[in-house]
Amino acid sequence: MSAEFELCPGRKIGGSNPCFIIAEIGQNHQGDIEIAKKMIRMAKDCGADCAKFQKSEIEHRFTKHALERPYTSPHAWGPTYGAHKHHLEFSHQQYRELQQYANDIGIFFTASGMDEMAVEFLHEINVPFFKVASADTNNIPYLDKTAKKGCPMVISSGMQSMETMHCVYQTVKKHNPNFTFLQCTSAYPLPIEHVNLSLIPEFQKEFPDIPIGYSGHETGIHVSVAAVALGAKVLERHVTLDKTWKGSDHAASLEPAELAELVRAIRTAEMAMGSPIKQMLPCEASCHSKLGKSVVARKPLQKGEILTLDMLTVKVAEPHGVRPENIFKLVGKKIKVDLEKDATITDAMING
Repeated sequence: MSAEFELCPGRKIGGSNPCFIIAEIGQNHQGDIEIAKKMIRMAKDCGADCAKFQKSEIEHRFTKHALERPYTSPHAWGPTYGAHKHHLEFSHQQYRELQQYANDIGIFFTASGMDEMAVEFLHEINVPFFKVASADTNNIPYLDKTAKKGCPMVISSGMQSMETMHCVYQTVKKHNPNFTFLQCTSAYPLPIEHVNLSLIPEFQKEFPDIPIGYSGHETGIHVSVAAVALGAKVLERHVTLDKTWKGSDHAASLEPAELAELVRAIRTAEMAMGSPIKQMLPCEASCHSKLGKSVVARKPLQKGEILTLDMLTVKVAEPHGVRPENIFKLVGKKIKVDLEKDATITDAMING
């Protein structure tokens, strides 16, 4: 079983702890802080554990040339990529306001630090954990500096190889034992054939001492529920208030009714996982009483006879007797009583 650690105050992940569900608001707030607050409230009301944003210090994340290039996408919020990104970026004070709002309504709050300076700010406001976006997973200097801060880390694996993930593991582990990897494919929305849920058990084999989770960009909820059934201990899904809004992430996001149903389905799946010990349960007693079978006499038997297989059969009987799987153990044993045809054979009737 994967190691467990406290991802947020009072909330552990891994082991037998419930899956930690992150509602990824990202930049689906349209640059409007009131919409952002509504989305935090929605995440809380739907049962998510954490509302997450994306924080950039834009000039530290992008080159001057990248920010100046024309941006003509139908999702653009400005004529250049820089204008677009600035429109969607909240200030430090706005982040503090959102964090306080999340604290007030009782949901954990964090963000992906999209560059080293953003991580510095998130550390300053004391987020419970750092989320590492897939684009920074192979950014080894960034990982090294972030891990040294000692805060738990959730690290997505989109666009990376398993070889790279081993390098990431070694980089982070030497400074910080509390981190998790998320299986992720970075496409929005994600075609089902590229989800690769089979990588969850593969990650569990490769990194048995850390919890493994899933970051999904597919449409619908079924794949995410399957990820939890496969052992995902953290689940991240993008959320929106309206999939038709402008922005490239909305199509791969869950609206409120879907998020609420996802949370319910995950909690149901977790309950259904139950125990790995196979045994007859108390809830099966009624069915067993009516339909459970026992060994009975195929024909009349006389006291002292040595039992052979052709003297025995299996039927629903009253009372219950020797269980069917033990029928071969009766062969060669001596019966201690006279029995009529169809009579139940019990342990007490057998010598030896």
